[in-house]
Amino acid sequence: MPNKKPHRLTSKQTKMITDALALHQSGQLELAENLYKKVLRRLPRNALLLKKLGTISIQKGRSAEAIVFFEKSLQINPDQSDALNNLGLALQNLQRWDEALINYDKAIFLSPDNPDAHSNRGISLHNLHRWDEALISYDKAISLNPDDAVAYYNRGDTLRLLKRQEEAVESYDRAIALNPNFVEALSNRGVALTDVKRLEAAVKSYDRAIALNPNFAEVYSNRGNALRKLKRQEEAVESYDRAIALNPNFVDAYSNRGVALKNLNRLDEALESYDRAIALNPNYAGAYSNRGNALTDLKRLDEALESYDCAIALNPDYAEAYSNRGNALTELKRLDEALESYDRAIALNPDYANAYWNKSLLKILQGDYLEGWKLYEWRWKREKHINSAREFHQPLWLGNESISDETLLIHPEQGHGDYIQFIRYAALVERLGVRVVLEVPPELTKLFSTLTGQLTLIEKGKPLPSFDYHCPVMSLPLALKTTLKTIPAQIPYLYTDDEKRKRWNTKLGAKTVTRVGLVWSGSTTHENDHNRSLLLEQVTSLLELPMEFHSLQKEIREIDLKTLNDFPKIHQHQNDLLDFSDTAALIDEMDLVISVDTAVAHLSGAMGKKTFILLPYSPDYRWMLDRVDSPWYPTVTLFRQPAIGDWDSVISEIRQFLSD
Repeated sequence: MPNKKPHRLTSKQTKMITDALALHQSGQLELAENLYKKVLRRLPRNALLLKKLGTISIQKGRSAEAIVFFEKSLQINPDQSDALNNLGLALQNLQRWDEALINYDKAIFLSPDNPDAHSNRGISLHNLHRWDEALISYDKAISLNPDDAVAYYNRGDTLRLLKRQEEAVESYDRAIALNPNFVEALSNRGVALTDVKRLEAAVKSYDRAIALNPNFAEVYSNRGNALRKLKRQEEAVESYDRAIALNPNFVDAYSNRGVALKNLNRLDEALESYDRAIALNPNYAGAYSNRGNALTDLKRLDEALESYDCAIALNPDYAEAYSNRGNALTELKRLDEALESYDRAIALNPDYANAYWNKSLLKILQGDYLEGWKLYEWRWKREKHINSAREFHQPLWLGNESISDETLLIHPEQGHGDYIQFIRYAALVERLGVRVVLEVPPELTKLFSTLTGQLTLIEKGKPLPSFDYHCPVMSLPLALKTTLKTIPAQIPYLYTDDEKRKRWNTKLGAKTVTRVGLVWSGSTTHENDHNRSLLLEQVTSLLELPMEFHSLQKEIREIDLKTLNDFPKIHQHQNDLLDFSDTAALIDEMDLVISVDTAVAHLSGAMGKKTFILLPYSPDYRWMLDRVDSPWYPTVTLFRQPAIGDWDSVISEIRQFLSD
């Protein structure tokens, strides 16, 4: 049936509508709404009144009511581009994205140059995960209105999801240039900067947002994420605490706070934070996985597995939880299950570097060197390593081409112990007819000058000479296709400086009893330190033996100082150990070195000194399983925990061994 003709307005009705529009324009929504409705009772088919009431309903947050008004208005006059746009906005507010999109398309068909319709269309497409199309809509909106800060902001959000983070930052920058007080743009700019590891810039962006709005909980939480990645863990915890103070139900802030606390080795507090996140959201798979990590570090491994299993039950495609679960199973020496868990993680995410890395460590631990060292190359794609990969114009050498008569740069990575262990490969490379340049940390330069061969040593930080290829030291086992049978174990390969040895000989005097060098703990910054280090009081029973004990440690922890002072039998030398050549000369005066898994243990083994190494139940990958010897160091004897955390049995075994 054809629509009835609209009622002709009287002068009084015209004035009422004019007055209502003026009230609406001035922001007096309540008065405007009442006047619109009063006129509408007399003119129930007035499309303008219905549209304006719909607009006020949106402004007051009553989107469902707004939809009714807009639909009635459009029934009377279907060709209202602005009504179609606002109907889309009302539907969008109710997350009815597909319906909103239909109305934006109709609005654009009627008014192709309507920037708001293009911008809003982008929002619906964004939420439908049609990000490439959303980007096109935002670009069109901006071309029509270059001063639309919101369109630039939304465009930045879409670019961030498309992993085009630098472009996202540029888009946020444009939004902020147009609106310097755009807090949300400053906040999300910080997220994009965090994603591209521009962490200091991210913190500054968050700080600007906080200065504008000190009560924006999400900014504090995101700021905590950037600080955590900057290894400023205490500040990160403070930032998360502020977010939680502003929003006591902020689940993500509790979970991420737990990660920072775990990094500080405040594991019980971390566990409490994860538990709080889970209490607020029992379906939070990420919090269960992170909780499992804290429980793993606490050696509550069965509980850790339960937590990982909860995470996986909630999210069966959770690759990270499978990988973390594999770590707990490795600690329990349930190695076949661990391998299955890593493989499941990789199947779910074929680019998941951590899972490949964890699998590589397990393979090397089991003695499968060919596959293990190949997988070990995934380390450069791990978040912890991604910024440490060296960039050279010269190609990387991994043994795939002959480099005879070429110059190879071998450069350090990871810890000093790793470089000490794997620098043995320099001699093998030389035998290939290669000129070898070693870049060496200052602490190792004098020690490495005792290596045999025609090596060129360059202290790290100084200009490098010309070279043709480069190889990070931990890639040499792969490059030289090392198997258990071909480990280069010609010991010693590191030696003592004669002058330093003479000085130590004079200082220590004539030897009357067996001299033992002792290392009970390593660096506190080592990520596995909680698993490998002891308190000094745990080894004091060894000091009852009729031997002369010397501390080989440069770093003495505050917690050990009282014990150390109570046992003057331990000779202390930390002030005289300026670099590893000093430590080597002191080791040379020892008959035996007893050490946890540290760089000193590697140095003693590389010098061919009789060495006892104390290992946790699940050892570092290089020590393999269930053997008392090491194919890397013929003079080393391994003493292993018989159960998780059981150092007492290890110390008792060593004491018995030395007493026999």
